[in-house]
Amino acid sequence: MKIILIVLFIIGSSFIFAFLNNKNSIDVSDKSSSIYEYFAHTIDGEEISFKQYKGKKIIIVNVASKCGYTPQYNELQQLHEQYNDQVEIIGFPSNDFLRQEPGKNSDIKKFCETNYGITFQMFEKIIVKKKKMQHPIYTWLSNEKLNGWNNKAPSWNFCKYLINEKGELFKYYSSSVSPLSEEIINFINN
Repeated sequence: MKIILIVLFIIGSSFIFAFLNNKNSIDVSDKSSSIYEYFAHTIDGEEISFKQYKGKKIIIVNVASKCGYTPQYNELQQLHEQYNDQVEIIGFPSNDFLRQEPGKNSDIKKFCETNYGITFQMFEKIIVKKKKMQHPIYTWLSNEKLNGWNNKAPSWNFCKYLINEKGELFKYYSSSVSPLSEEIINFINN
């Protein structure tokens, strides 16, 4: 009788663990060819479908307020002002790297507007690294089974993911690549 109870406990525990573990996950067996299938919340809490960016290039950047790369906010804003009819600049604050984005969404928004005059779309603070609670957009960006070719999650703040007009992941750039680099400008103009 004890053995039957132990077996039932193990089986039941396995089902509960599997359910809880998959609650916030994405099924990677079904390749998503486009970012347009995803949603995110703006820094003000409004849910936005990425379908609204159809036909436009997108640059997605994980940002932080207390990082050596934080001055790239200036370059991202410059890109937004100069090319906003051709590309959407999207910032996702994250505290994943040495706690360099400790503030709440309201603090982050105020910091960006006050210090850098940010007018491009900022989204709520999320998790971008590969772990259980990674935001679905970053799971898509960093999983080749979903995006078709890339497995690189952000290695630090201010990594850039370039999405073409078809909603396909086009290129990944590390933090050290300037938003005003020749490669990114060429992506926008071609």
